[in-house]
Amino acid sequence: MRRLWLGLLLGVTGCVSSGTSRSQGGSGVIADPAFLEQYATTRRFSAGQPTAVKLVPDGSAVLLLRSPARSFVQDLYEFNTATGQERRLLTADQILQGAEENLSVEERARRERMRMSARGIASYQLSKDGTKILVPLSGRLFVIERASGTVRELISDAGFPLDPRLSPDGRSLACVRGNELYVMDIASGAERRLTNGSNATLSHGLAEFVAQEEMDRSEGYWWSPDSKTLVYQETSTEGMEMMHIADATHPDKEPQAWAYPRPGQKNAVVRLGLIPIEGGDTRWVNWDRERYPYLATVRWQSAPTPLSVGATEQAPLTILVQNRQQTEEALLLVDIETGSTTLLLVEKDEAWINLDQAMPKWFPDGSAFLWTTERNGSWQLELRSADGQLLRPLAGVDFRYKGFVDLDPEKKFVHVSGGGDPTQTHLFRLSTEVADAPVQLTTEPGIHSATFSENHRVYVHTASTMDGRRSQIVRSTDGRELGRLQSVAEKPPFVPNIELTTVGMDPSFHAVLVRPRNFDSRRRYPVIVSVYGGPHAQTVVASPSAYLLQQWIADHGFIVVSIDGRGTPSRGRSWERIIKGNLIEISLNDQVAGLKALARKYGELDLDRVGIYGWSFGGYFSAMAVIRRPDVFDVGVAGAPVAEWLDYDTHYTERYLGLPDENPSGYADSSVLTYAKDLDRSLLIIHGTADDNVYFSHSLKMSNALFRAGKTHDFLALSDFTHMVADPLVTTRLYQRIVGYFVKHLAHDTGFEN
Repeated sequence: MRRLWLGLLLGVTGCVSSGTSRSQGGSGVIADPAFLEQYATTRRFSAGQPTAVKLVPDGSAVLLLRSPARSFVQDLYEFNTATGQERRLLTADQILQGAEENLSVEERARRERMRMSARGIASYQLSKDGTKILVPLSGRLFVIERASGTVRELISDAGFPLDPRLSPDGRSLACVRGNELYVMDIASGAERRLTNGSNATLSHGLAEFVAQEEMDRSEGYWWSPDSKTLVYQETSTEGMEMMHIADATHPDKEPQAWAYPRPGQKNAVVRLGLIPIEGGDTRWVNWDRERYPYLATVRWQSAPTPLSVGATEQAPLTILVQNRQQTEEALLLVDIETGSTTLLLVEKDEAWINLDQAMPKWFPDGSAFLWTTERNGSWQLELRSADGQLLRPLAGVDFRYKGFVDLDPEKKFVHVSGGGDPTQTHLFRLSTEVADAPVQLTTEPGIHSATFSENHRVYVHTASTMDGRRSQIVRSTDGRELGRLQSVAEKPPFVPNIELTTVGMDPSFHAVLVRPRNFDSRRRYPVIVSVYGGPHAQTVVASPSAYLLQQWIADHGFIVVSIDGRGTPSRGRSWERIIKGNLIEISLNDQVAGLKALARKYGELDLDRVGIYGWSFGGYFSAMAVIRRPDVFDVGVAGAPVAEWLDYDTHYTERYLGLPDENPSGYADSSVLTYAKDLDRSLLIIHGTADDNVYFSHSLKMSNALFRAGKTHDFLALSDFTHMVADPLVTTRLYQRIVGYFVKHLAHDTGFEN
């Protein structure tokens, strides 16, 4: 459930006849009825913004994808950093010529795991030397020569290609077809199947479900730096439970079947093999798979430093493996000649270990690597020798490291994101050589990130700042601005009226309030809590553009608030891990404490009228809040909620609740079904019938438990929708429905008297 929070951001909610909830005079409602349609049609005003930004190795150009302002169909562009000029390299229409885009069931599932709703050129890969671009489109593969713009299709009759990727030398590409790994020579078009024996329960070269959904690992194979070998994952789902998704509106269609690992049940069995691109026998990598069944990370970097004549040394192949409880992980060095492994380091945590897929990051010469850890109470970036020994931390535990950006081994710099304020993200430079204090590179309040060229001389600085602006500026590392990436996105009709604050003591909570744009301090407003409340996601961030939808809701005569309580990230290890064993108790208490503290600080909040809504984990949280704390919450909207943790996946659920046999009370206490009999307030449940992350059965079980207990509730099924709701019309109707629900149950008899 690493990605559970994304559903809320992607948009789902809902019914007022015209898009406004109250139009009578004196209500204070100023919500623009046209906003919601614009919000949905423009993909939350993100359509038209550059995405998938990559720099060519020498920094001379920036590649990007962009769609029109009201389209999901992306085209490929190139920005010249010397001239500041942009050119369009390839469009989907050039290839498809008006034909419908064709995606396999497996590709649709893969995009669902990646939360990818774009169409047209949804992804691309740049060759290591920057001369070629690989574009998959509608089940076909195209290679573009950047210099000439020549487009060539690579044709195969072996089946739909999944996860196609170029070799480091740019001469070959690999992909998975029909659960087998293939390699094609680009010059001749000759293709070779490397693996054999796949069937309904055995695949080669594909990441298993929990790797894609929870580990942030979508790859199932990796190229060697010399382009001569592939290391690939073999996955067996034999003996696993099968989940089925049927299209209830078309009962004539066969249900789709997927292997799904529920807590305490059988996981996919994974092993790793090395095979030369000419074909031959697989050399299997050996590690204690009984102790460490999860293959979390595979890292095989290129080493550009010259080797002596005749040398065959390659950059190190390293893997990170975890035990099932995720309380221990081992970083292993792989001998590519024998498949044996050598231990570099072990991390342990009595609660759980969070994964950082950017690590390890090896120095090009293989002499050392970067590593991140939370063992000292907060995320830290460390420098380690080639044999895994700790050399030194690169910043203190109070730095609040957030993420790796770039390593410049020549200048001995590491660029990272972080900062003391959890609501903001800034760029910093750290030294790998001396124990200097971090150098802050961005200062304007907001969210900052960067993408660097391989030569570390040019980068794209992306910023979303407190004035509502979003910019993508191309800069050189000597301080010059080289240009700006063009956005054709529509501008929102307003900048959200937000206030960031902290409330409470021991603990204190970061919170945000979104007031109506015609806010009257003499009046008291019903309150709506926009919640996630779970691991790996913050709802309080220093970026007004994150609250456009909340502003539209607030403009119906509400104050919308969000609170990041314990269990959320960026506040240290103990802050996050306090929820171990029970996913709701402390988190719900923190939301209530934070809400009451806000009301003490801001007299305009009327806690006699409080609603709560969320999606995914936030949907689960909303259902639990309205059921378990009816003294606080009057109405809830639960979107795609997890009702029963025994029905969610292993890697997410067992991380926080442990194995079911070892913590039966924690599973029961964290289940909505346990408390369904206690519902005494208004609850709307929303769920997509084709959801293969949080299955539709969760909401059905919740509704059934409520019905059997004699509890009235409302249920909205989104026919044939998955965990994402990207369709503009459905998004519009959904948010109309949610706001209408809150108006009906919270805003009645509200003239907002003085």
